Parts: sequence; C-alpha cells; structure tokens
Amino acid sequence: MTVRTGRIRIVAGLPAPLLDEAAALYWQAFGGKLGRVMGPDDRALRFLRRVICRDHALVALDETGALLGLAGFKTPQGSFAGGDLSDMRAVYGLSGLLWRAPLLALLSREIDNDRFLLDGLCVTARARGLGIGTALLSAIEEEARARGYAHVRLDVIDTNWRARALYDRLGYLAVKTERLGLLRHVFGFAAAVTMVKPLSPQAS
Repeated sequence: MTVRTGRIRIVAGLPAPLLDEAAALYWQAFGGKLGRVMGPDDRALRFLRRVICRDHALVALDETGALLGLAGFKTPQGSFAGGDLSDMRAVYGLSGLLWRAPLLALLSREIDNDRFLLDGLCVTARARGLGIGTALLSAIEEEARARGYAHVRLDVIDTNWRARALYDRLGYLAVKTERLGLLRHVFGFAAAVTMVKPLSPQAS
C-alpha cells in the first residue's frame, strides 16, 4: 500500500534503513510513559531495535524518503513494538527481566479479534501540525477495513492531551478508563483511556 497526500507518502512497512530512527522516534514519544521501567535510554533503544516488527507499521515519508511519522499496529502474528521475555533478558539481563516484566505486563493489551489495535502513533517534531497524525490514522483505518475489521481500538494516557484531542476530533469514542493507583508514580500517568472508532464500510 502506498498513499500520497501532497508531498507525503504513506507506505506499508518500515524501510530497513529507517529502523534506528524509528526506534528513537518511538522512544521519544513513549519514553515519558515507559522510561522508569524500560530505561536507561541506551538499553531501551537497543530493545526497540531488537523487537520492532517492520511489517507491523504504516510509515509517513517525505519526498526524499525521510521519516515523518509512523503508526504501529498489533495482529495475532505480532506487534510493532512487542518482543518477549527472551528479548528482555537479552537486553536487561535476568535481574532486569525479573522486575521489569511484571510491571510491563500491567500495561499490556491482549490481541482483540474484533477490533484492529493501534500500537503507537508518533510524528517527528519537524512534521507536527502538518496533518501527519490524521493521515496515518486514516491509513490505519483503511488497513483495518482491508483486514475485515469494523472497528479500530487504541489506548491513550491521561497526560497526552494532544493525542486525545486528535482522537476525539476524528471520531474515536472513550469506552473504558483504567486507573493505575499507586503505580502512577512508576509510570508517570494516572489513567489510560481505551478509545474505539466504528468504521464505515469500504467503498466498492
């Protein structure tokens, strides 16, 4: 899939040469949420480079092929930034695995057989305000339709007001709020909101 919007191209799959840049962008976007558990930065980036599934993303590129943003997704075959216990042990060691894994399990989202799951939306600083996030979400919705899904589902934390405003504007509806309680001191946010958008049928 390739979609052109002005000078922006949205393509299926992360090009291999952009892996390091994509890992850094993902960490920049979500390090505030995961930093105390997945940090320090060098280890978090090493982990992301190891686990990123390049075929589980839609990527926005400019006319030169530079990365502007990405939207990861989850399927029964994997997720954009997933990994397993062996990946975590390889990067953080056994001692690091033993305390990190239980905490991260509290944030994990199961595969949803009825709704297409977004696994992170990131836009580079230089491309913000250009409609990249909107274009990527539109592409995610088209991907969901092509795979036979009638809904897209995502989670947004309570401190990410910019993303929440975008999702509200594009028709995503809050269906559940999960509060972290005392774990808010670990992750730096107090609640995560699950949002769902019903998709109109694909035009024939």
